[in-house]
Amino acid sequence: MTPNEYTKITNDARKTVLRMIYKAQSSHIGSNFSCIDILSVLFEKMDLQKDTFIASKGWVAASVYYFLGQKGVIPEKDLERYCQPNETKYIGLIEPQGKFGLEFAGGSMGFGLPAGVGFSLAKKLNADNGTTHILMSDGEMQIGTTWESILIAKQHGLSNLVVWVDNNRFQAMGKTEEILNIEPLDERVRAFGWAVERIDGHNFEQIEAAFAGSRVQSPRMIVCDTIKGKGWKRAENNNVYHYKNLSQEEFEEAMEELNKA
Repeated sequence: MTPNEYTKITNDARKTVLRMIYKAQSSHIGSNFSCIDILSVLFEKMDLQKDTFIASKGWVAASVYYFLGQKGVIPEKDLERYCQPNETKYIGLIEPQGKFGLEFAGGSMGFGLPAGVGFSLAKKLNADNGTTHILMSDGEMQIGTTWESILIAKQHGLSNLVVWVDNNRFQAMGKTEEILNIEPLDERVRAFGWAVERIDGHNFEQIEAAFAGSRVQSPRMIVCDTIKGKGWKRAENNNVYHYKNLSQEEFEEAMEELNKA
């Protein structure tokens, strides 16, 4: 797929996710927008029959639901149910439903990688040639269970495990480096025996190349340097939009900007 084709896909995704979040008066627009480019490539390339996908940063549920709808895993009309009153399936954090991308609850920081290690180990023991892909936040790289899992994955030689870190440099309460600095993340994870790449998380060619990287005899991590709120200038690198509900004025401004993109 060409970069222009991906640009069209991701612009449509951002507009739909924006509508979902505004209609629900929910939050996490910045977190969703930072990872949509990564998700567009993953959902284009993953094998829905063999692979496993875990959104450890489950607060980007709106974006995951969007791509699951595009792939026919869930009905597209179900996107209208996102975070509506009395809704139990399509809420603001990933809820397990036994379907691709909805096999594990996401949103509690530091639980996605432990689960992914389990999925990957099961695939290895069962001679299953599928891959486990995990989308994590940079804030989750501060969590102890994450580093325990990094050790366990290396110990078991889980070459079928790929972690994608949405490294937008912000977390709920501020800048990641000021709360607990994780850098240089690529060097630190490499020291634990993982194969690590660092890419521009908004460059589709780099994301595709990382996805296509040959399987090595160790787990892989792709550190994707991204911009929180990517696609809407007001929200870019503005951590207010981690939790802020959108006003009608903000919704219209963002939609106008995306319509011109």
